[in-house]
Amino acid sequence: MATTTTVVRAAPRRLPRRQAVEATRRALTHLLLIVFCASCLVPFWWMVASSFKQDFETFMFPPTWIPLWPTLENYDKVFNSIPFWTFVVNSAKITTLAVGGELFTVSLAAFAFARLQFKGRDAIFMLLLATMMVPGAVTIVPLFVLMHQIGWINTHLPLIIPPMLGSAYGTFLLRQFMLSLPTELEDAARIDGCSSFGVYWRVSLPLMKPALATLGVFAFMGQWNSFFGPLIFLDKVELFTIQLGLALLRGRYYTSWSLLMAGSVLATIPIVVLFVFLQRYFVQGIALTGIKG
Repeated sequence: MATTTTVVRAAPRRLPRRQAVEATRRALTHLLLIVFCASCLVPFWWMVASSFKQDFETFMFPPTWIPLWPTLENYDKVFNSIPFWTFVVNSAKITTLAVGGELFTVSLAAFAFARLQFKGRDAIFMLLLATMMVPGAVTIVPLFVLMHQIGWINTHLPLIIPPMLGSAYGTFLLRQFMLSLPTELEDAARIDGCSSFGVYWRVSLPLMKPALATLGVFAFMGQWNSFFGPLIFLDKVELFTIQLGLALLRGRYYTSWSLLMAGSVLATIPIVVLFVFLQRYFVQGIALTGIKG
């Protein structure tokens, strides 16, 4: 007697409803992030593309996103129209000294507010944070009068010394990061006879590298792109920063926007390079500075 074998195929496994909803949510989130990032890159791409265009092509309608007749003439004109490298050196000097001094002073202040115990510490910290509510335009006139009285007008000192003294935002950022760090290493250093400054220099400062990189990127961008401060304190062309130098490319009656875009691309390169090299520390610092506080 023949026997028949019935083959039962397993039904395809269906993704649970909760996992399907989660997968859909993630897909939509990534799609929105891609659209947002693309929208942020559009102005940057337009700047780069316009730097390779001729003036008449810049105002063509419909606009061309890829230059029809690409040329490097605009970049050559930038170096021949203004002392570009002088402006770069001035900006590099101001930015390096200001950012380096700011990182040192705010890290010291953050260590004091996060680790040291002294009378009125919290009240002083709150008073420091309150200064963030004061607009910079309110202090520019008293600051200019002060710099004029001490003879610092038409020098780089007004653009270097005040930022070197620190900022409330930087102190807050590093203090929040330090509060997320364990104190065991610092306690061990004190047991070994290390002073407070020694604990800061040998233990706390190396652990603050992610937050320092984050603050360094912010401070570098602020100093490198600063226009209002140099405009107020500098009159001599040989002292101009890169941003004031780019303003010289604008004519009284006519502005070559392709030439201006080429200068802007060259001025943007240092910021992009810095972010690429510090991206890992930058993301880590942003993620960790809000853990505790």
